[in-house]
Order: sequence, then C-alpha cells, then structure tokens
Amino acid sequence: MLGSRALFCGRIWNHSLFPKRSGNFRASFSTKRVGTHNGTFHCDETLACFMLRLSSRFSGAQIVRTRDHQVLEKLDAALDVGGVYDPESERYDHHQKGFTEVFGYGFNTKLSSAGLIYKHYGLEIIAKELQLDQKHPDVQRLFLAVYKNFIEAVDAIDNGIHQYDTDQPPRYVNNTSLAHRIGRLNLDWIEPDQSSSKEDEAFHRAMELAGSEFLQCVHFHGRSWLPARSIVMECLAERHDVDSSGEIMKLNKQCPWKLHIFELEEEMKIDPPIKYVLYQDDRSENWRIQAVSVSPDKFESRKALPISWRGLEKEKLSEESSIPGCVFVHMSGYIGANRSYEGALAMAKASFIA
Repeated sequence: MLGSRALFCGRIWNHSLFPKRSGNFRASFSTKRVGTHNGTFHCDETLACFMLRLSSRFSGAQIVRTRDHQVLEKLDAALDVGGVYDPESERYDHHQKGFTEVFGYGFNTKLSSAGLIYKHYGLEIIAKELQLDQKHPDVQRLFLAVYKNFIEAVDAIDNGIHQYDTDQPPRYVNNTSLAHRIGRLNLDWIEPDQSSSKEDEAFHRAMELAGSEFLQCVHFHGRSWLPARSIVMECLAERHDVDSSGEIMKLNKQCPWKLHIFELEEEMKIDPPIKYVLYQDDRSENWRIQAVSVSPDKFESRKALPISWRGLEKEKLSEESSIPGCVFVHMSGYIGANRSYEGALAMAKASFIA
C-alpha cells in the first residue's frame, strides 16, 4: 500500500490536496482508486469524480489521472476514459463508438461520465445527503428533478448537444455556465508551471467547484423545491375557488411557484392553463399579480397585463384601470401589484378582457 500518499502514473500526488469536509465526502485514506484522464479536464469528469466519492463504495477514493490503459485496468473504477461502459466492472466512459446510453424516464440526452455516475449512484447520494431511505418516494422525485435541472445540461454540453434547434447565431454570449467556469480552471497557456502536479491541483479545484454546485442543487431541491411543489399542487387544485375560469391561481404561501406550474399543469391535466398567479409580497404586504410565461425558459407571457396599464403607478394606474389600490404595473406587463387581494384579483379579471 502507499500509506497516506497516492501514486499517479509514476508520480506521487499528496493526498492533502483533498481537504476534509463535513458530510459524506471524507478525505480519509481509502484503498479504492478511481481513474480519469489527465490533460485538459472538463465539467463532466470533475463532477463524476466528486459524485462517485460520495458513494459508500468509493468514499474518499484516490483519483488517478492517466490515459495509460495498463494503469487503468488495475484501478477499481474508471471515468471518462478507457473506451468502456460496463457498470459491473465500474467502467464509465462515453466516447466509444456505439455508445448511446441515456438516463431514461423520458430523458433522451446522451450521457456523459457525469450522467453515467449519477444514473448508477444518484439515488444513493441523494438519500444519504438528505438522510432519507433510498426507497422513500421523495428520493425518486428528487433524483429526477436534479437530473433535469442540473446533470442533463452537463451531459448535453459535454456531448455537443445544442439547447435549441436553430441555425441562427445566439443573440448574446453566455460564458457563465458551470462548464465554462470549470474550463477556465485549466492551466492557462501563459502559466509558467505546466507540471503534472500543478495540473492535478487545478483538477482538484475544478472537482470541488463542480461538487459544491451539485450539492447545492441537491439540498435546494430537498429543502425548497419539494415543499414548494406541494404548495403549488394544492393551490392549483383550489384554483376554481379563486375564479370560475380556473385560470387564476392564488398562492397560500409565497414560494418559487414558477419551478412547478408547467410540470404540474401537464401532470394534473389543467386546461385552460393558468394565466395569472396572485401572491402576497412578504416585505410590503401588497398583493402581486404575475402573468405566467409561455414556457419556463421564455420571457413572453401567456396573457400580459393590459398595455394601457404598463408603466403606470398608484393613482394614475387606479384611474386608468378603474380599480382602487393599484400600486404599479411593470413596463413589460408581466407583473403588477395592488394594496389588497381583492384589488389584485380584480386586476387579473380585468386583464382577461383587456
């Protein structure tokens, strides 16, 4: 054995590069060794390594960065390298000819090494992080939600799958994604020290960045997303008590409803869809009226507030709308406010016929 240090293709990589952290990610010595390729790293294998080390089987495993097949064959697992996908032997590459594995459950994006590790270890990781039994129904629901809202994008970007089917150039550049930020952690060409040890340190920083965002996503979905889903479902079921049209939803408690309304409308077979959501602003105690967008990734509203109201405030808005207590309507017409619930409801009803 190598004691407290790990051998990396003929060089020693000090295990202190993996600082201790609370929870399941332990830096204690492990006999397990996990391989991934050396050289330029990407989001998928840095995240895959982090996630695999959260599992019971590979907790605290040493990371071996190499493309040497003789070395890889002796390791307990290999990610994003080796040309083999075989879960029984813990081989998780996706670059080989004929690889077509997808996550399933209605998702058809080709998997990267991150998606492969998540597919096989995600349920265990979520259950451990949230301290739930792996068979708990919430674990399965969160397993799918985290894939949809985090892992799938990593898979798609690594496999060169565009988010939109279009030949038009993007309207603006967005280099703020996790994949871009991971990429910038690679050694810059002007860096004087291009040694393997320096590269490994950069890989470790990238792994911690990818892992921290993954854990934030898991805990957000468990702590915030899931309870909000229950609230939105209940409010959707009560929508006809708000207005006979069934197109206005009142939130009983302010929560991130936009994360759920589209999925739940489909699940609950709601038709016609919700046009406006009413909720009380916790800070001002005014009641907000927000137009629902046409889809989760669009700014356009299904039914924006009337053009004649937009940009107006207080008395001018109340006079124009003939509704007392108005506070404002945004210039785009996607949101407005009234001092009372009754006023906000009246604004929503008037907007239908405007």
